[in-house]
Amino acid sequence: MQFSCNRGPTFQVAVVARERSAELPVPLSGTNRSHLAGLLAAIRAIPGRAAVGTLRSRGSYTAPPPSQLRYVFPRSLYTLVMYLLTPVILIRLARRGLHYRSYLGRWRERFGFFPAPGFQQSIWIHAVSVGEVNAAVPLIEALMREHVDLPFVITTITPTGSERVQKLFGERVFHVYLPYDLPASVARFLERVRPRLGVIMETEIWPNLFHECERREIPLVVANARLSQKSLRGYGPVRPLARLAIRSARHVAAQSTADAQRLLELGADPARLSVLGNIKFDMAVPEELAGIGRELREVWGPHRPVWIAASTHEGEEIAVLKAHAAVLRRFPDALLLIAPRHPERFRLVVLACRSFGFATRTRSEDRQAASSSQCFVVDTLGELLHYYAASDVAFVGGSLVPIGGHNVLEPAALSVPVVVGPNTFNFEAITASLVEEGGAVQLGDADALGAAIARQLGDESGRRRMGGKARQVFERERGAVARNMAAIEAVLAAQRLR
Repeated sequence: MQFSCNRGPTFQVAVVARERSAELPVPLSGTNRSHLAGLLAAIRAIPGRAAVGTLRSRGSYTAPPPSQLRYVFPRSLYTLVMYLLTPVILIRLARRGLHYRSYLGRWRERFGFFPAPGFQQSIWIHAVSVGEVNAAVPLIEALMREHVDLPFVITTITPTGSERVQKLFGERVFHVYLPYDLPASVARFLERVRPRLGVIMETEIWPNLFHECERREIPLVVANARLSQKSLRGYGPVRPLARLAIRSARHVAAQSTADAQRLLELGADPARLSVLGNIKFDMAVPEELAGIGRELREVWGPHRPVWIAASTHEGEEIAVLKAHAAVLRRFPDALLLIAPRHPERFRLVVLACRSFGFATRTRSEDRQAASSSQCFVVDTLGELLHYYAASDVAFVGGSLVPIGGHNVLEPAALSVPVVVGPNTFNFEAITASLVEEGGAVQLGDADALGAAIARQLGDESGRRRMGGKARQVFERERGAVARNMAAIEAVLAAQRLR
């Protein structure tokens, strides 16, 4: 069972149906009586929230009042279901491990078993997968500059997220997979990493994790929080658990006013909720990217039309290849760069390109496209910005299927015009801004993709104007990292006073 507010259907009682969130995290339990006493006082002070019980002088609890049974029972039921699903989770873990051998070798981490790093007072950041890790980079770097004396822990759920953390931060951080949301696993995790603060990126709500952090007086900040209407509806009958969890966060920093309103509907405490913008606008844009893009194009042919289909999913690649066939009829020398979202789809996409009769090369086998290539499959991780920089126009995937879209700011930051499909609910506010300002085009369906790309490739001056508008939106919205840092520091300051 997973609670995850930032990816399509929110509540799933089957080891997680989506590819990205294949497993579930878990926190730990420990007892610090003075902290617990302060925690219970803080809990009682939260508006609209009943106390969890009374701490006796020797550290034991009285039973919660009858009114609390409406919270105790759902969480107990949730935990029971999680334990019953454990065999299924293990099977799923083993199957995923066939694609990622290193992930299979670390399966014990999902139950909180790993060597304790031997530190205390860590700052812990959780980012579910690659997209969240990339978005969190400027915030993590800012936290590291501010707290040079503290250890840092980064957790992920997916193996691709893990690889990205290790590539970006290496030995500067302690990385471990977030455990499944089972009380004992959660307890082991927290006992080992001993966080002073937890920062949850983009609204991943785990009832047992949030509950145990609250019980231990570990303050949680939900940073860059977003919640789509679809995700809000997905909570349904389990909303009381979600409400209890989100209200335990010391601060929730929403990306937009619309996100904040939906978080309030979910049950967030208005006194602990603010709209601070999207930290993805603060992504670093290395100066050398433009030069890298030019160098790539010199190899492929500097004057040929190039478009990229980035972060594509099953159900989109065929539409992209059909669109490319239409583009080739108008621009016979056009090159398509296609970057599937998930590594397990790399080989399938290569086969699909070749089945269309396209001259196809891959990043892993051929290193670069040739002047004769019609398709180039980017079957590596962490290089997408290089290929955005080498493209004339970018289609951002996850938007032709009900995934909710992916990060449109990366091409916008490089002044590359953006094309998306109708399903962008995960990036609703950003996409709307780009479309309104003329930096992006949103299509009604997949059939319109080929014509839209051809239109952009055939209008160089219009394409430059559109790319410039996209960059203007990106620059205008920057500053969210500083605002999130201020909120986090305020939470830490309040914690020191307890």
